[in-house]
Amino acid sequence: MTTTIYVDGDACPVREEVFRVSGRLGLPVRVVSNGSRPARPPGLPLVETVVVAEGADAADDWIAERIGRGDVCVTADIPVAARCLERGARALSPKGRPWTTDNIGGALAGRTVAQGLREAGVATGGPAPLTRADRSRFLSALDAEVAAGGRDATAPPPRPWVSFE
Repeated sequence: MTTTIYVDGDACPVREEVFRVSGRLGLPVRVVSNGSRPARPPGLPLVETVVVAEGADAADDWIAERIGRGDVCVTADIPVAARCLERGARALSPKGRPWTTDNIGGALAGRTVAQGLREAGVATGGPAPLTRADRSRFLSALDAEVAAGGRDATAPPPRPWVSFE
């Protein structure tokens, strides 16, 4: 089973870095978008560009329905990362932060608080621009997540938790 890298592609600032890692490791990449921000296909043999129907969550749903154990999703969208983790996949932010079962709950809660503040009229600002250090951190983290995904894909499935009550 080969690790596939899924890219939540509508606003991904690290596509070129993903393509570089894909070429070096020979891994397939699926760049998924709803076409609202068209991206030119890179013309690389391992990169598939998937354009889904327009809609707020169409690209998210496409990724979440197909990603599986051993795969990696690159996304800044915390709910997408949570859905990928639920499917046994790995998820990574464009700034190189791995999303895990240990940190996704807090990230979802923080997102909800920030959304409430925005709705109340408080200016929360957007994410800071990507720096050269962020891109370097992302590349290192992507290598680590791909390696871990490969181990996940070949390991036996996790045993279900059983209550002793």
